[in-house]
Amino acid sequence: MTYAVKEAFLTLQGEGVQTGSRAVFLRFAGCNLWSGREADRAAAVCNFCDTDFVGTDGIGGGKFADADQLAGHVAALWGEGGDQRLVVITGGEPMLQLDSPLVDALHAQYFRIAVESNGTIAAVPGIDWLCISPKAGSEVVQRSGNELKLVWPQAGIDPAALEQWAFDHWLVQPMDCVDGEAARAAAIALAMERPRWRLSLQAHKIVGLA
Repeated sequence: MTYAVKEAFLTLQGEGVQTGSRAVFLRFAGCNLWSGREADRAAAVCNFCDTDFVGTDGIGGGKFADADQLAGHVAALWGEGGDQRLVVITGGEPMLQLDSPLVDALHAQYFRIAVESNGTIAAVPGIDWLCISPKAGSEVVQRSGNELKLVWPQAGIDPAALEQWAFDHWLVQPMDCVDGEAARAAAIALAMERPRWRLSLQAHKIVGLA
């Protein structure tokens, strides 16, 4: 399988339970909830995305002929040292491309694999840390994992219903939008009203990391 990667680089994980962890960030191109074209945003299922996942022209991006080649690219970005290797795979929607050969190849390079998905495609086996971020209007089939990250506010999502799913951690993250102050207030209010939820901020944007 050929893999289309928008970008890949060494950084610190900026969101969720593993915030602050050194990681190779691997962003696949493509998504099933929005084309990535501004002309299509208004009609998209996910119309608040703040990410460029179109093409393969980002830092460390490109097309990779097979799993071993891509895993080698990730290992080269990490550099020396085999302990505590972490790769964070996202998109777009990573489950459109992530498969068992790539999971095996990354494990062979001693990486723990964290994935951030919208949950509309079942997760491939072998992932070490699975984060699901549901989007209103989509059909979420992956209702279990390590971390549920709810971007808030979203009309059409009931946090109480999400609490019936099987996750270890429940995070509410303010939507990155024009009225950011209102989004932060809404996320704080949710965490205060429903103690299962913890407030999560996009630390990489606060400290100026990619």
